Amino acid sequence: MRTELNLTRLDRVFARLDREPERPAHIDVPKMSRHRVALLAGTLAFYLAIVWLVVITSWLVRLDWQVMFFRPYQQWAGIHWFVDYYVVLGQRGPTAVMVAAWLGWRSWRQHTLRPLLTLGASLLLLNITVGAAKIGMGRLGPHYATAIGSNEMGLGGDIFPSGHTANAVVTWGILAYLASTPRARRWLSAVSAVTSLGVGMATVYLGTHWLSDVLLGWVAGLLVLLALPWFEPLIARAEVGIFDLRDRWRARDGMTAPAPLSPVETPVRLKPRPASQNETAARAAAPRAPVYLAPGPHTARSERTPVTPVGSRRPPQTDRIVRGTTSTARPLTGG
Repeated sequence: MRTELNLTRLDRVFARLDREPERPAHIDVPKMSRHRVALLAGTLAFYLAIVWLVVITSWLVRLDWQVMFFRPYQQWAGIHWFVDYYVVLGQRGPTAVMVAAWLGWRSWRQHTLRPLLTLGASLLLLNITVGAAKIGMGRLGPHYATAIGSNEMGLGGDIFPSGHTANAVVTWGILAYLASTPRARRWLSAVSAVTSLGVGMATVYLGTHWLSDVLLGWVAGLLVLLALPWFEPLIARAEVGIFDLRDRWRARDGMTAPAPLSPVETPVRLKPRPASQNETAARAAAPRAPVYLAPGPHTARSERTPVTPVGSRRPPQTDRIVRGTTSTARPLTGG
């Protein structure tokens, strides 16, 4: 009689994942086209223009001070609690964990490390470029301003450009960058743009950044996303290197998969010989022990030894007398 293995829902999920291809054919890798290069050049020019407007203390700096004196956190104090939670969408630690969890699932499902490696490359590029700009320009934030109307540059601050805004652009924009279909890329681009816009405005509302900080943060994050196709060959080589290293470790540890059996070596399962009528009748007539009795001679409960997988739990007793046996009387000690 053939018995079927009852698969659980989790077993069916793993079986479906095992049927996934090594690299889905419909996922394309973005290339550095002429349109993207032109967009990157225009974004870089806009980046330099914002920096120049702040350095020369232009109308953009005056707008920064006007927004700061307006004090949005006092004008709309009722939404302060919501903004405190919303601005977390721009913090590097929580957002990186959330996005890495999703991209890790995609990497495992598609049997490729490209999503995680792309996220790591984008965050590394973001930290280098934005961190260098923050330290190089040394601008102070609104809460630490020293002179009204000044650009607060070169005073040892680390506020320009806004790290929250740039991180929101890159972290949520990487989902659109790695989207597998044009429709998903459009929707995710719109969602990431709205999210990063809200994070930037949240920092201005809280008074932790100037308005120009947020503008430069948006542009800095967009530059990272536009420059990512230049790093795709490096990401592909890193993926191949990691898989080669994994294969060498498996070969060194002897974890190679067993070779498939040849048709000659394949074991042949013989069908059981059907029992004859005499054998069937003899089996039916044979007496059977009751179900509640253990096989072998029946003993009293006090005479049985409790047995566990590691052996008997009862300590050895040399002077124990088993029922039904005779023993000589033990000599009495004492007076």
